[in-house]
Amino acid sequence: MRKPHSYTVEDIVEINCHGGALVLAKILQIVLQNGARLAEPGEFTRRAFINGRIDLTQAEAVLDIIRSKSSAGLKTAVSQLEGKLSKKINEINNSLTEVLASIEANLDFPEEVGELTDNEFKKIYTAKDEINKLLKTWEDGRLLREGIKIAIVGRPNVGKSSLLNALLHQERAIVSNIPGTTRDTIEESLQLGGFSCRLIDTAGLRETYDSLESIGVARTKKAVNEADLILMVVDLSTGIINEDKLIFEEIKEKPFILVGNKEDIADKNNESQFLNFAGNATKIIISAHEGKGLEDLSKAVQEKVLGGRVNIRTDEPLLTRARYKVALEKANEHLEALIRAWEDNMPSDLLAIDLWSAVNYLGEITGSVAREDLLDKIFSEFCLGK
Repeated sequence: MRKPHSYTVEDIVEINCHGGALVLAKILQIVLQNGARLAEPGEFTRRAFINGRIDLTQAEAVLDIIRSKSSAGLKTAVSQLEGKLSKKINEINNSLTEVLASIEANLDFPEEVGELTDNEFKKIYTAKDEINKLLKTWEDGRLLREGIKIAIVGRPNVGKSSLLNALLHQERAIVSNIPGTTRDTIEESLQLGGFSCRLIDTAGLRETYDSLESIGVARTKKAVNEADLILMVVDLSTGIINEDKLIFEEIKEKPFILVGNKEDIADKNNESQFLNFAGNATKIIISAHEGKGLEDLSKAVQEKVLGGRVNIRTDEPLLTRARYKVALEKANEHLEALIRAWEDNMPSDLLAIDLWSAVNYLGEITGSVAREDLLDKIFSEFCLGK
């Protein structure tokens, strides 16, 4: 494959052969003996970036495509590989660079160029608005890339493990009527409505003197703190008791859904008590044992986590990585400082400092300003041959 039409913009030779492990090993041995070397992790994509075929967000999109666990996450990664985020970042950066050029021209030729005009500062305000719009996409982008983290909590023996098994359609967790069976967190992935979810079955929350169970309870509390959504399971055969109320106090500040389980053996009074508990909180009645109500629960999860935006526009620019968010926040801070300095009639050379910083932070996202340590970190996550 002749340059510049190859992936890396370099001449490339590709050997096609039968896929047997021994044949591949022999061919690789011969190639290495004749002067080739094994590629480093992500080396081909890194060369494509260095040679200008793709920018840094597109390079990271290659990794996201490989690792995507849901159809929505895959669409988002493909959109990023196509350059939708890069295009938006470059539009903002080009606008700010034009203003920066005017400031520097004013410093060099003050009599000919003159001070910045209101029209030029409109570009700064517009850029700031566009950055804020992108920052608002962070939560959606993170959920699409990383998946929704859902912790299943409740007192012992309410059916948390049964719910996990029912959602997964397999016997993943041990189910027993002996309280405290689950001593550790169990984590599994599944798709709900095209979105990747990480379900965490936790140990029952209660006071315990069992040292092993205490460790499980501590891990449950950690899972609650880190989760995007809590499914608090209540036993409808016994009704809501004081232990349930104490657990609710621990989770009520997080996004949660109350799940009334064991509908198949529930007392009608207990169901009524459950539906009247916690005001207008989202409540779903299910039978994990019989598989009833799981579709309603799935819809409630999507509604709760995605705020009704089940069909997030994956073709729009989204922030999918924390480093994008941090860089945009830093750029925004410098634009705010620049605006304050302009309103205070500060000299142009001070305005240029903040504008340069904002432009550089935006450049870090696409890689037009790239630190070697950042590149090493990003491409070390790739596997060989990518």
